[in-house]
Amino acid sequence: MATSTTSLPSEMRALQVTKFNAPYELRTIPVPVPGPQDLLVKVAVASYCHTDSMVAAGIFKSKLPQTASHEGSGTVVAVGDCVSLFKVGDRVMCGIPLHPCGECEDCTGPIEGHRQYCARNGGHIGVTTQGCAADFVIADARTTTKLPDSVTFLSAAPLACAGRTVYRAVLQTQLRPGQWVSIVGSGGGLGHLGIQFARAMGLKIIAIDARDEGLALSKDYGVDIIVDGRQEKAEVVKKVQSVTGGKGADSAIVLADHTEALAAAITKMHGTVVQVAQPDNVSVPFHELIFRDIRFKGTLVASPEESKEMMQCIAQHGIKARTNPFHGLDKIEDLLSTVKSAKIKGKAVIIVDPEQIEAEKRIGAKF
Repeated sequence: MATSTTSLPSEMRALQVTKFNAPYELRTIPVPVPGPQDLLVKVAVASYCHTDSMVAAGIFKSKLPQTASHEGSGTVVAVGDCVSLFKVGDRVMCGIPLHPCGECEDCTGPIEGHRQYCARNGGHIGVTTQGCAADFVIADARTTTKLPDSVTFLSAAPLACAGRTVYRAVLQTQLRPGQWVSIVGSGGGLGHLGIQFARAMGLKIIAIDARDEGLALSKDYGVDIIVDGRQEKAEVVKKVQSVTGGKGADSAIVLADHTEALAAAITKMHGTVVQVAQPDNVSVPFHELIFRDIRFKGTLVASPEESKEMMQCIAQHGIKARTNPFHGLDKIEDLLSTVKSAKIKGKAVIIVDPEQIEAEKRIGAKF
């Protein structure tokens, strides 16, 4: 039996995929009931991610109807019987995995940063279980993160996936302060956060993007060098080597599809490329792997422990997600039009509950 200190409605609005490759539908559905390890979160902000387009296209074979958005923030309004670390009223960034099995090697192993890889979990919100584009959402207390008072709901929603993903990507480079990281796709929703995280960790940053908007956004965050990725590969390599003593970047993070070969070419011998983008195939010339010993490493979202570290980093360094807010779940078509125009800077988000946005100003939320 879940614990709640407020009277909850029986129904809510939800933005759902009811047919693949078709428009979203705004429907009225029952408010979900949290299980023993769950939180019921009143959604403040739901963020749009590339993964949402994949869900809508049927790539993940989600069971329909599927409520959209796996990036959400809001306030806890009910907690499950086994939840001890959260209470009603807590401001949170929703965890994406639901109900990890607790028994597999990733759940029980010594590497805390692998817990998000549990393959026997109960699904992922907004992908295979109901998502954040609704008035309420179920989130697992074991994968959800409390917000510092200084972090806003507007920033926290995109941080749930974009932030967690690129924060872990920067960690996966294993670079030390003063070393060079190149971020390929630096001016997107993940890229502008990656720049800020890398800067907070003391890294020198090479920003590469192939859009005017992306290059401008990268510049806003004070990178060391900006390179237009639309140039010939040889010219990009030349510019990177000109600032790295002829060696190339110590590591590269790939955030844009089909740029892995470029990322390898601008990385120094024996360097590491962290692959975040998800094209159907990752193609790299063999000589980069064999003769230059470039190592490729994949990454997923941050673990619960890394997510807490990320929030501390955000609060300490004033890191903020650039958002493009749309007011109301019924504005989804306007959001999609903006995203598809490729003119967007940062992340597109839907403000589901403006009252929560106003209320957090009283506690000093600003990042």
